[in-house]
Amino acid sequence: MRVAVIGAGRIGSVVVKSLVRCGYSEIVATGRRDETLKNAASLGAEATRDNDYAVSSSDIAFLTVKPHHLPEVVKSVKPASWAGRTVVSFIAGVRLATLKKAMAEAEVYRAMPNLNAEVGLSSTAVAQGSRTRDMAIVDKLLKCMGRVYWVPEEFLDAWTALAGSGPAFIAEIIDALVLAGVLVGLPRDLAYSAALDVLEGTSRLLRESGTHPFKLRDDVTTPAGTTIRGLIAMESEGVKAALMKAVESAYRRSLEIGAEIDARVKRELGIGD
Repeated sequence: MRVAVIGAGRIGSVVVKSLVRCGYSEIVATGRRDETLKNAASLGAEATRDNDYAVSSSDIAFLTVKPHHLPEVVKSVKPASWAGRTVVSFIAGVRLATLKKAMAEAEVYRAMPNLNAEVGLSSTAVAQGSRTRDMAIVDKLLKCMGRVYWVPEEFLDAWTALAGSGPAFIAEIIDALVLAGVLVGLPRDLAYSAALDVLEGTSRLLRESGTHPFKLRDDVTTPAGTTIRGLIAMESEGVKAALMKAVESAYRRSLEIGAEIDARVKRELGIGD
């Protein structure tokens, strides 16, 4: 099986690395800049500027370009080249209906990974179109980046807010914990290691044990102990509410951006509703 990665920038490079790590060797990647092409080649992909060649010579194509470059990509590929291809779009905001009209003869999917794909630990949501012949193959390829969750398309904006933006929110929490460790006297590097260990260990414990977060919290919290004092401080500062509002705000912005992007792509490609 031959796989095309259209737009081997940041996320495209991650896709190439993930596929190579999984043992796939027939990969062709496209880019606009010499630097992008050199990087793709160094990762083990055939590098080219020719989007039509990449799509027409492959079985499955990942679209990993920025949203405003999608019309240019669609126009650079002959309509016949999309026929019989399976296309997985990582392009935020562009709806399945728009993708299907732009690539009428292709089997189309929308996917939303996150930055943790860099280390093979992405949480990727994927929505299917009307054709599902290659659904199992798409699932297998996406699992090269981490866990895969099949969802209705209407969940993707919420997924973007929670799982897509989530690494940034978690990074803020880790940074706060590190500063807290420094505040109470720990060297910064030791506080950083401790914060990462606690996050990794707690996540693994919750997943493997099936324990609810409330139960884990109660197991750690002893009467009149240190943890309950910390929990009181968190409640007084509204930490939970702040995190909930962060995800909600990101979700609303995802809806706004999606509507803007989808409308612009349809306008530039002359696609009606």
